[in-house]
Amino acid sequence: MMNKGKETGGKYLSASDIRVGVLFLRRKRPGFDPEWGKKVESAARAALAKSEFSVFICEERIVDDASLRHALQECSQAQTDVLLVLQPTMSDGRMAPVLGQMWDAPAVLWATPEKKEGSMISACSLVGAHTFASTLRQLNRPFELVYGFPGTEDTEAQLNAAIRIAYTVRRLQKGKAGLVGYHAPGFIDMHADPFQMNRELGLQLHHFSLQEFLHTMQEFSREEVDRDMAIVADMRLPREEVSVEELETASRYYLAMTRMIERENLSALAVRDWPELSDMVGQWPYLAMARLSSEGFAVGCEGDVDGAISCLIGGGLGMGVGYLSDWLEHTGETVTLWHGGNAPFQLCEPVGSKYGPRIAKHFNNKKPAVVNANLKAGLPITIFRIWHCDDIYHMMAFEAETIPPERELKGTNGLARVRDRDVCQWFDDLCQAGMPHHVAVFPGQHAKLLQRLARQLNINWIG
Repeated sequence: MMNKGKETGGKYLSASDIRVGVLFLRRKRPGFDPEWGKKVESAARAALAKSEFSVFICEERIVDDASLRHALQECSQAQTDVLLVLQPTMSDGRMAPVLGQMWDAPAVLWATPEKKEGSMISACSLVGAHTFASTLRQLNRPFELVYGFPGTEDTEAQLNAAIRIAYTVRRLQKGKAGLVGYHAPGFIDMHADPFQMNRELGLQLHHFSLQEFLHTMQEFSREEVDRDMAIVADMRLPREEVSVEELETASRYYLAMTRMIERENLSALAVRDWPELSDMVGQWPYLAMARLSSEGFAVGCEGDVDGAISCLIGGGLGMGVGYLSDWLEHTGETVTLWHGGNAPFQLCEPVGSKYGPRIAKHFNNKKPAVVNANLKAGLPITIFRIWHCDDIYHMMAFEAETIPPERELKGTNGLARVRDRDVCQWFDDLCQAGMPHHVAVFPGQHAKLLQRLARQLNINWIG
């Protein structure tokens, strides 16, 4: 049911790209308070009309098995990504198993409150949703639950979270990750198992050799490269000992990754950049990676496929733009976030400021093109990761706030203060669980949302 165009190079995703199919479940015979049911439905339609998502409302009168199947077929033809199911008044619970059988991703069940006046029960909407939820759980079918009157701020927040979770699960089920090369030497904890990935997350893994990647870099004409270099020039990023001419290779890196993403319909891409690429090509691809992550694409360095999937998850959940960082060092309440220079520009200090993004040479072998920058201070962030160990997937997340780094470091430099745990003990716990050294960094506080997603994916949550 996924629209292929929306998935091509997942970087183009926005809320309006997520198509929500809406089903109003009704009754064959009148019951409860029909006028209240009409009022609730009217309020729901009005709220959905203002939604940031793309909404398709099925107008089928859904009252039994046959009408539900027909409605689900309409949603399939409309290429809906998420199914939102409402019962303004309690419907027939026998439709729940049909829903579980016909829809293979989490359905969002939206229950609405009772009328506050009178002595009669007006809707029994929550009871109906509860019946569906319990039935689906016992059938081992996924769902998300929302409860509230249409149009309120709390209900809107619940709907947004539930729709994002359902969408992310489906995006993983239908997605494909790409891997250029292999994991970096010695980082065997980041080895990608395509079969376990598919069994537990639904993703396919597509492998490219480094030679294929290098050939793709040479496919572009001088005119195409010049146009991209002009785009980089318009970003007005200061350069530190890097000439304009040296940015040709950085543009070829960017164009090659973009072409692979679009040509192979990739949802995420991991590249073994270290140690070979800077020797084989003469440059690092970190400027290209920073651009891609700034555009919202899930990209992982050093062949870290699960890390790239972590970034894909953050984007699907609407957490903004994120990137992979090393956990460089820590104290009892801080984590130093550092990498060679690949953070999205939105997370960094402003362009033109002292610690804003600058195109530079790598701190180690002095080759371009990396992005030196500090993360913005005072930014609420979530640090999380998904990985596999002991034949199962795990997920962890914790919340922090960035503060000014205590020392200058070339590359991406950030310092995060953590207030809800002893970081030293937490690091030991994560090492005991086999977590690799990369973590995904996203703006905002999203640990609870990620925990709900882990539940939907049946992933072991470490919290």
